[in-house]
Amino acid sequence: MTVETTKALEDEIVEHSKKNESFGAIFSSCTGAFKEAIDRAKIELPAGQLKHVLRHTFASHFMINGGNILTLQKVLGHQDLKTTMRYAHLSPEHLEAARILNPISALTVG
Repeated sequence: MTVETTKALEDEIVEHSKKNESFGAIFSSCTGAFKEAIDRAKIELPAGQLKHVLRHTFASHFMINGGNILTLQKVLGHQDLKTTMRYAHLSPEHLEAARILNPISALTVG
């Protein structure tokens, strides 16, 4: 999965990498710390699902923060939009649009 960033963030990452002599590795692995947190929370995941949980969390928060479903589809690499639609309900506009755009809202009483 690849996520676009701003130029300012890119510059900050490069500067951090130079300062900390990362030798090409921009980020250290967080898998160990994440695994420890999962263990402390007593969450049982099937083998190989640790990174999938992070991917799912990213997608959920992307939509919660107002992300576009088509952009998310591209970021996640889903071929079929139906696969990405599982995150649509997390969009803050999701239910508001249904309230405003449904045919019943156009009816008048009287």
